[in-house]
Amino acid sequence: MEIRTLRYFLAVAREENMSRAAELLHVTQPTLSKALKALEDELGKKLFTRHSFSIALTEEGVLLRNRAEDLISMADKIEQEFLSLDDITGGDIYFGLAESYQIRYLAREIREFKKVYPDLRYHITSGDTEQVTEKLDKGLLDFAVICETPDERKYNYILFPEADYFGTVVPADSELAKKEHITVDDLIGQPLFASEQSWENDIRPWAKEKFLQLHLEGSFRLSYNGSMFVKEGLGTLLTLNNLIDTSKDSGLVFRPLHPRLEMKMYLIWNKYQSFTPIAERFLRQIQTSFTK
Repeated sequence: MEIRTLRYFLAVAREENMSRAAELLHVTQPTLSKALKALEDELGKKLFTRHSFSIALTEEGVLLRNRAEDLISMADKIEQEFLSLDDITGGDIYFGLAESYQIRYLAREIREFKKVYPDLRYHITSGDTEQVTEKLDKGLLDFAVICETPDERKYNYILFPEADYFGTVVPADSELAKKEHITVDDLIGQPLFASEQSWENDIRPWAKEKFLQLHLEGSFRLSYNGSMFVKEGLGTLLTLNNLIDTSKDSGLVFRPLHPRLEMKMYLIWNKYQSFTPIAERFLRQIQTSFTK
């Protein structure tokens, strides 16, 4: 199975049309059709269902698409790493980032780093801890930023200079908005929104024996989406400070939890990881900056 063939397959899967895919790949349609037929023969599975004017993936095709995307990303990353071995002014660094106001520290370091290495190219993937560590474990990322204590058996890490803290985002005209802070008793009976990760790993130990009295109305990986449901009066969002616009005209307010529930942020990377020269230099800079 060749990388080129997987690129062909992904183009057709994306375009759902053989002619458009062939045009984008700068190959003839017969060449593309022949390559995909050979791929199906090699795997012994039908990958596409062909209709009059479109092509759809079979279940086997969907599985291959998911695997092929990772393989192509890895191939591209390897290629860039070797191209940058002798590049002393730039190269590529891949980050996976959890949502946090503390990401500003990472952005500042990248800004300063680009002053010295102007040809730096950085690539950002966003997601929760599970999503970004999965990509880190596969070698698709150089670094990840997560908001739970890293597994020291697998990762090295640096602690960010500050911590976030949890609170609620509620409509500005709600009863909860009148309070200076929010206790677990205030949340009982409220339809609540949170990420599954924070609900289990943070809210559960914070609420202690009263956790079972709390009702998770819906879970969101992105706090912004949750805030839209709050605006429509569907519930209360549990999230970190500074992630949601709660300015005067937003119609929303943020109220911290009490007792205070803090969340530390970590920059992590795989143990025994081999870095490109540019990633190694960036790590040295951020180690110096974050440990001052």
